[in-house]
Amino acid sequence: MTDLFDCRQTFAQTLIELAARDERIVAVVADSVGSSSLRDFSRQFPDRLINVGIAEQDMVGIAAGLASGGRVPFVCSPTPFLTGRALEQIKVDMAYSFNNVKLVGMSSGLAYGALGATHHSIEDFAWTRVLPNLVVIAPADPLETSQAIVAAAEREGPVFVRLSRMGVPAVHAPDYRLRIGVAAQLHAGEDVTLIANGVLVSRALDAASLLATAGVSARVINMATVSPIDAAAIEAAARETGRIVTLEEHSVVGGLGSAVAEVVVRTHPVPMRMLGVPNVFAPTGSAEWLMKRFGLEPADIRDAALQLVRETAA
Repeated sequence: MTDLFDCRQTFAQTLIELAARDERIVAVVADSVGSSSLRDFSRQFPDRLINVGIAEQDMVGIAAGLASGGRVPFVCSPTPFLTGRALEQIKVDMAYSFNNVKLVGMSSGLAYGALGATHHSIEDFAWTRVLPNLVVIAPADPLETSQAIVAAAEREGPVFVRLSRMGVPAVHAPDYRLRIGVAAQLHAGEDVTLIANGVLVSRALDAASLLATAGVSARVINMATVSPIDAAAIEAAARETGRIVTLEEHSVVGGLGSAVAEVVVRTHPVPMRMLGVPNVFAPTGSAEWLMKRFGLEPADIRDAALQLVRETAA
């Protein structure tokens, strides 16, 4: 059985290691110590964790003030509330002001499934990727999560790292190195390209294996950085495979698929399919049930890619 990892735990351990080396690093939470896996951090650095209570706008504003005073704040909260309630502060106090604040959104996408539409975070890419200066990253496994947190700490300026609570397998080789704005090709292919990030990357790889048995060669790209996006990798995929399928644990309106389509339409237009949540409020149900409902299982991805290949075959 494949081992599955909770990337929130990797985040927390990485933050502890960074804080041990850099006294500027602090954590700011909105009554979310447990959901952010920061209990050990709070024990080791009790004077460097600030809990503002359920007040997300205040949380981001306080973090901006800490950054102005030379600290490096990591703001940790469930993604639907972090990005939804505090969007004005993210826009003005972080992106516009270019403050050195790091947002870490927890339990993104459909991970809070049973808590319903108020807790699904399927709009956050759309809200954040349009903001100038804000880097948006959705790591796919523990290795990439750790590297994303390190990269965020080292980079001057605002960063948003989007994490899930769903277990994911390791998808990267031990020598993998995340570079902000640079996609990673994880599987070579000539007939169609699958572009994903976060929890969908492992499913894209599984779909590529299923496609191979059907005689279709699928390239798999991990587009961990949504903003700035790797336009060169997208254009190369369009030119070299002629078809693109995007997969996201997000609305298909304004998310990864939209970001990819914006590049494709101005560089090398090709047929595309965008898999994700259609323009609806996702219902209540387990995360796995929701992934199946919205066609995000490997077999569903295979079928969508096969249909695209057959419809566009010369």
